[in-house]
Amino acid sequence: MPAWRPWSSVLALVAALGGALVGGLVVYVVATIAGADLDDPPAAVDISATFLQDVSFVAAAVVFAAMVTRPRPWHFGLRETRLGSALGYIVAGYVVFIASAAAWSAALNLHETDDVVEQLGADSSTVALVAVTILVCVVAPIAEEFFFRGYFFGALRNWRGLWPAAIITGLVFGGIHVGSAPVGFLVPLAFFGFILCLIYDRTRSLYPCMALHCLNNSIAFGIGEHWDWQIPLVLAASLAVIAGAMLTVRRSWP
Repeated sequence: MPAWRPWSSVLALVAALGGALVGGLVVYVVATIAGADLDDPPAAVDISATFLQDVSFVAAAVVFAAMVTRPRPWHFGLRETRLGSALGYIVAGYVVFIASAAAWSAALNLHETDDVVEQLGADSSTVALVAVTILVCVVAPIAEEFFFRGYFFGALRNWRGLWPAAIITGLVFGGIHVGSAPVGFLVPLAFFGFILCLIYDRTRSLYPCMALHCLNNSIAFGIGEHWDWQIPLVLAASLAVIAGAMLTVRRSWP
């Protein structure tokens, strides 16, 4: 584990959010110049802004990691792990998350649904639906796991160890979904982030975390779209794309 400074986790988060803000402003300025109605922006505007947000998370992690040593893939958990144990942790983690989320929803009588599909304009066209599917089921699991588990959690763990780092990372992970998820579900999302930290700690690999993140997002997205057989198809395709992307990164990253 690189000797990343614990305080750098906060600065990296600020930098990532700042980069996302700047990227979003650029997208909206360009859209305005092009004549788009920002009161009801085209799907491409929000999709592009969200994509740049994910890029900002990855870039911030790499930049701050480079301040200590030359970043390598395994520094962020991009390394192989035992398939059997990884699958066990994925299944156990998802079951615990779903059970806790259901209990939380029942206790608070929550009936809200995730409106990310509507927010990003996925229903505006087939092209937009495909783009949002890729963004939610592929790009987000890669970028968010790379930053939050691969860097943020790793830096904090150098401060007080596993549990404080996992708790703080989970809380921040839930917090960054303000605006994209119903308020009532921010606590379950924070717990989900906490579970992902534990899985990363046990497997020493980011791949199971990306897979579980992809599993959760694919199912949630599919439910929002009222899909049935399409959900396992999207999940399988998304996992294949993530695996291909990670293989390419490991081979091309010097």
